[in-house]
Amino acid sequence: MLFNKILVAYDGSKSSNKALDKAIELAQLSTDSELVVLHVYDFPRFYIAEGFAPVPDTVNLEFYQLAEKTSDEARNRLTEAGIHNGRVELAQGAAAEVILEYAAKQGYDAIVIGSRGIGGIREFVLGSVSHNVVQHARIPVLVVK
Repeated sequence: MLFNKILVAYDGSKSSNKALDKAIELAQLSTDSELVVLHVYDFPRFYIAEGFAPVPDTVNLEFYQLAEKTSDEARNRLTEAGIHNGRVELAQGAAAEVILEYAAKQGYDAIVIGSRGIGGIREFVLGSVSHNVVQHARIPVLVVK
């Protein structure tokens, strides 16, 4: 089965690098394939009592700069692989929600995602991004281990 529009979720983790490798393989099967790498980042939030504590602008800037660096890594990987019909997008928000919304609005045929990202304890408490994407996607999802 060939996919024309492939969305790969990328966070720079080992698992997402494997997912990007697989997405590149899929995109190379057809000259008409479009491959988009989506890196979703979010700013930290600190809860104190019943509200949010303000986060210094410098912390948010560091998170954004890391997101830019991660996007650049993915962009370089596409160039190295010779993917001419591909691009890297950067989005802010809750990863699973952003991935699903982006895929639906842009009309993708498939989502490729790593089985584990860099979520750590948050992933344990809230459930993994890949699990949420698989459960709610209306298109095929390839989870790469």
